[in-house]
Amino acid sequence: MFDIIYMSYQESNAEENWQKLVDRFPWSQRIHGVKGLVNAHIECAKISRTSMYWHVEADTIVNDDFDFTYRPDKWNRDVVHVWRAENPVNGLTYGNNGIKLFPTEKVLALEGKKVTDFTTSVSDKFKAIQVVASTVSADTDAYNTWKSAFRECVKLQSGLIDRQKEKESLDRLEAWCTVGNGPHGRSSIDGARAGKQYVLDGGDVTNINDWEWLQEIYYNV
Repeated sequence: MFDIIYMSYQESNAEENWQKLVDRFPWSQRIHGVKGLVNAHIECAKISRTSMYWHVEADTIVNDDFDFTYRPDKWNRDVVHVWRAENPVNGLTYGNNGIKLFPTEKVLALEGKKVTDFTTSVSDKFKAIQVVASTVSADTDAYNTWKSAFRECVKLQSGLIDRQKEKESLDRLEAWCTVGNGPHGRSSIDGARAGKQYVLDGGDVTNINDWEWLQEIYYNV
């Protein structure tokens, strides 16, 4: 099997979700507390012992029927694979916060580079797997819910995600901006609308990978 690497920073449910993962897959590894999204990804790749590795984010709950046994053939080892994730806050199911299978060397090649959407920057080869492998659990508190929505809607509004389809992105953006289930649903809608407006106002989209900047924006809104 390829290595499974769990990446966490300040997510309030990081320990809980990590324990769920290692209970099922005790060989999983973890990178925690690295500042800067690209830096954290690079550290994940550095501890990988395999040519590709599974990437699981801290606000992800792996579905019971997903087992990480998928192996691409030798002609697809330089392809970024992304599985679908269900978001209970807005009812959307697509690659946002989904489990990923990254080519290790391709990730390492991004060290020192500034990117906005990390997943689509790793390789010019991308495969969306039409299987729901996880559930998004970013709505643990008001801030993390807002942050998740803000970051995703900056990407959707700006069109910066490579190979994204315009109508599909606009439909998803509309859902983010209008649907908010659960106790922090309002925070999700607020974050989505703020992210959309940030792009319309000409904001620097690269800021979405700066966790300190996001906190400052949130607490000063």
